[in-house]
Amino acid sequence: MIMADKDEQAGSVLEKEYKDLGYEVRFYSIDLQSVEEITHMFRHIEKKYGKVNILINNAGLSKFKPLLELTVEDWNEVLNVNLRSMVFAAQEFTKQNKGTSYGRIINIASTRAFMSEPHSEAYAASKGGIVSLTHALALSLSDEHITVNSISPGWIETGDYERLKTEDHAQHPSLRVGNPADIARACFFLSDERNDFINGENIIIDGGMTKKMTYAE
Repeated sequence: MIMADKDEQAGSVLEKEYKDLGYEVRFYSIDLQSVEEITHMFRHIEKKYGKVNILINNAGLSKFKPLLELTVEDWNEVLNVNLRSMVFAAQEFTKQNKGTSYGRIINIASTRAFMSEPHSEAYAASKGGIVSLTHALALSLSDEHITVNSISPGWIETGDYERLKTEDHAQHPSLRVGNPADIARACFFLSDERNDFINGENIIIDGGMTKKMTYAE
């Protein structure tokens, strides 16, 4: 397994944790705003380990600012990390997998592609773009036998799950807040070689929240 992130310290800690569990892991510290760094990483991976069969584009950041305070730099950073990086990672992945019979790209979007909150223009645009990018790539890469799907998580708690309140869980039709394992299981499913008939699709994993009609009592 290969991981890439800008935070070298956090990546190194995670790399060690996985290795302690018996997994073979390699961490690359790169800035996903840089297309050059993405390209260099893929070429180094291919030279050292061979081609990558499964690409999970999971990088993302948010900058929630009032519209009148949003700068061009803010906009570019969010779109470059969240969306542009996926385009060029997919490009390098495709170069490695041309002529093969199996490849999987999984893009992590968000339910914010379909529902919003104030001051989230850059984030929402990037996540909506990921969903559209996904079905475009699925068609473009059809002849390469590479399927491309996206996952739109809702509330996935990555911190202290035990500190969540009863009402946090109760507001979900599934009666609980999500956790990273919910998304990981979907990635495993989409990566299965037998599941090539799922293509260009976006899967919402949010405990039913985007289907819930809410009125003030």
